Amino acid sequence: MRTWQVERRKRTRQLIELGGLVLKAGIVELTNDDRAVIYGAMLWIAAKLQSQEGEHARELLGAKGKQALNTGRGEKRHGQRT
Repeated sequence: MRTWQVERRKRTRQLIELGGLVLKAGIVELTNDDRAVIYGAMLWIAAKLQSQEGEHARELLGAKGKQALNTGRGEKRHGQRT
């Protein structure tokens, strides 16, 4: 297999996995699949991570994500706050 094919498959896998996280978090249903809202939320997160509070936000979000992945939580959590 050619190098570009291997790289393309890696990228495709990454995109599928990232899309799976969006689904797993319930974001698609919570936004009624509104791509503008989803993208806006991602831009807000990116701005937060680039701000002076970025390292603190990264720690909090990382801990929350790890906990949800380890406990299987994060699926179908509509309206719940943690």
